[in-house]
Amino acid sequence: MLSLIALQVAAGAGLAKMAACIGVGIVTIGAAIGIGKIGAKAMEAIARQPEETKNIRTNMIVIAALIEGVALFAIIVCLLAIFIE
Repeated sequence: MLSLIALQVAAGAGLAKMAACIGVGIVTIGAAIGIGKIGAKAMEAIARQPEETKNIRTNMIVIAALIEGVALFAIIVCLLAIFIE
């Protein structure tokens, strides 16, 4: 990721493009951390209350899908900032 930023700066890319590259990385890392925490907490909840497995799993999938949607939207916005001037 840093090499991509360095190449763009060396090629005369603007500050907005460099910020968009950093934004893509931050969004991806943030979504991965968030979904990882959701999975970990769901497994803990299932271990404590096995009879609620179905409800916990359903809620976990819905929340993970919402996080993925927001992350995808943010990545698309960052990519538009890179490629559209």
